[in-house]
Amino acid sequence: MGKKRTKAAAGAWTADPVELLRVGQDFDLASFDRAGTPGWEGDKHSAAAFMAERGEQLSDLQERLFADGKSGGTRSVLLLLQGIDTSGKGGIVRHVIGMVDPQGVALASFGVPTAEEREHDHLWRIRRQLPPAGKIGVFDRSHYEQVLVVKVDQLEPPELNETRYEELVAFDREIIGNGTTLIKVAMMVSHAEQGARLQERLERPDKWWKYNPGDVDVRQRWDAYQDAYAEMFARTSVDEAPWHVIPADRKWYARLAVTELLHRALTELELGWPPADFDPKVELERLAATSRA
Repeated sequence: MGKKRTKAAAGAWTADPVELLRVGQDFDLASFDRAGTPGWEGDKHSAAAFMAERGEQLSDLQERLFADGKSGGTRSVLLLLQGIDTSGKGGIVRHVIGMVDPQGVALASFGVPTAEEREHDHLWRIRRQLPPAGKIGVFDRSHYEQVLVVKVDQLEPPELNETRYEELVAFDREIIGNGTTLIKVAMMVSHAEQGARLQERLERPDKWWKYNPGDVDVRQRWDAYQDAYAEMFARTSVDEAPWHVIPADRKWYARLAVTELLHRALTELELGWPPADFDPKVELERLAATSRA
């Protein structure tokens, strides 16, 4: 038999994941297949090979963004990651963002507000962590906790919480208007897979540091959280800032899909290399004059 690889073995997208994973009017979280690999023709191994190629391209694109920011440009990118514990947000940071130069990345994680943060509007701490020009920002959780944890745990009056949806969309539009490309990603893991991942953390001493007893408390409110996510998607996935929902049971697919979303966002910036603010020919002559050979 010949050594020619089939298309499936090589791995390829059969549909545009940016559009395929985008939340539209007919999106139904209840029927969403969290173990699926929508649009991908291939397996885990072909996905790894594809990601390696994309990684080289991401590195170049990220360097262009960084150089643009250093040269007076105003563009930045913000990858917003939402998902319950064990959904794989940390894996995205390590395996996707880890493919680019860390000096061009601004990572922020939002947990329970500190005493100082509670003294301010809930968006205060978010604004402080927005990526500066030239950087890829990554939010591990975000301002959308306001209609997830805050809502499910009833940490503010329902009538106040009801106002948050429009407020959050307005904030997204503000971010975009200031030159940031916003990528909103929700990592959706199944109930069974989350249970298996929590069990693994309890059974392996090297995973104990990842375990938080509060994760089981959240798991007990699974249905309430699913309802909150569904409403969040329905009310805050807008044309300018849509949500992309990622099946997260297969970690390799989730990483592949987010890689593609980030690659597309950077590509569409169409950034070239900044022009020199000096005369390269003159500088070459000056450099040659320093030679001691």
